[in-house]
Amino acid sequence: MAKFELKLPKMGESVAEATLTAWLKDVGDKIDADEPVLEIATDKVDSEVPSEVEGILIQKLFEIDDVIEVGQTIAIIETESGTETIPVPTPAVAEVSEPKEVEQLETSISKVKDQMSPVQSNETRFYSPLVKNIAKKEGVSQSQLDLIQGSGKDGRVTKNDMLTYLSAKSVPTPVRVEVSKPVSQPVTQSSSNVSPVISRGEDEIIEMSRMGKLVSKHMTDSIQTSAHVQSFIEVDVTKIWNWRLKIKESFKAREGENITFTPIFMEAIANALTVHPMLNISVQDGKIIKRKNINIGMAASLEDGNLIVPVIKNADQLNLVGMTKRVNDLALRARTNKLKPDDIQDGTYTVTNVGGFGSIMGTPIINQPQVGILALGAIRKVPAVIETSEGDFIGIRQKMFLSHSYDHRVVNGALGGQFLKTVKDYLEAWDANRTL
Repeated sequence: MAKFELKLPKMGESVAEATLTAWLKDVGDKIDADEPVLEIATDKVDSEVPSEVEGILIQKLFEIDDVIEVGQTIAIIETESGTETIPVPTPAVAEVSEPKEVEQLETSISKVKDQMSPVQSNETRFYSPLVKNIAKKEGVSQSQLDLIQGSGKDGRVTKNDMLTYLSAKSVPTPVRVEVSKPVSQPVTQSSSNVSPVISRGEDEIIEMSRMGKLVSKHMTDSIQTSAHVQSFIEVDVTKIWNWRLKIKESFKAREGENITFTPIFMEAIANALTVHPMLNISVQDGKIIKRKNINIGMAASLEDGNLIVPVIKNADQLNLVGMTKRVNDLALRARTNKLKPDDIQDGTYTVTNVGGFGSIMGTPIINQPQVGILALGAIRKVPAVIETSEGDFIGIRQKMFLSHSYDHRVVNGALGGQFLKTVKDYLEAWDANRTL
């Protein structure tokens, strides 16, 4: 018999850790090769971790809601192969393997912290090994830990809760403000503090989902990072509307795919990014990173109301048939929760369709670290002035608004507006006789 270490696999260049959301197997269960053993979640996508071998699950090394780093051993599987036996790690081994710098830091902590009893789980609260290690390293006592409000399942304290607590703890108290006031005068609450929300008996309290919390943080971080500014433009898409009506049935019969407006818009946006490459950039540490590939993120709505952004890689190299197949594939797998981590990596620009909910325009928030996002409004029949050689007249046209949010730190109004105009010109010059 041999033992195999099931490790958390690499899930993309920017993914360093994941949260364990569910065990699909119990200790003692038989596992087939490539059979899923557990479910994990990153800040981008949920996925399953399969076993590379056939055997029996004999040990779980993490609990639900624990944060696992890429490469860490998650579980031990006993196999019948001749594979060399791998020692089962224990908490004691994990402590010995800590870097020497951490050991030196711990030995230099004050005697009070050295004598502090290690934190323990109790009848009301469970603390994962990761949380305990952080508490030990940072000198967080049992009483302090018990006061931290957990955001995990059943109120468990997570790694992010610990980091938030330590960050707040490290902020110095504004002593100067308090000293400057007379002793008899009470110190009022800072105007920058948000008043606590008080629920009443008739109110319903709904716990935010894990994805909802991640999206909320991502959007807030984006607003704090980028100087958002918007430009809007109206586009006449009557030619495209009529062309699609003419070819959609034959396209479906030949390709087995529905052709929607989305791949047409993606083609126009990919073209505009080749014309204006300074919108296909990122900003980091005062430097501009000009992206070689044009990878367009496509915001897709999930059943629970949240959004996910799968990415069309090298969008400028796809013809309209290829773009249609790629858009349909990503949209389907997003709805059925079958996206892979690589499907949502490396986006350089994002498109969102607010028109799908009936909105004529919107002011979307930039998907960091990108510098631009385009919102597609609803296509509507509207009366419009049509210019001809014989004079102007009023006619019925299919029109829509495009809303462009961009980072004013690096994209000025001229470039933001020119990009929109390029998309508009491409769509309005559509060839009504185009063949696929």
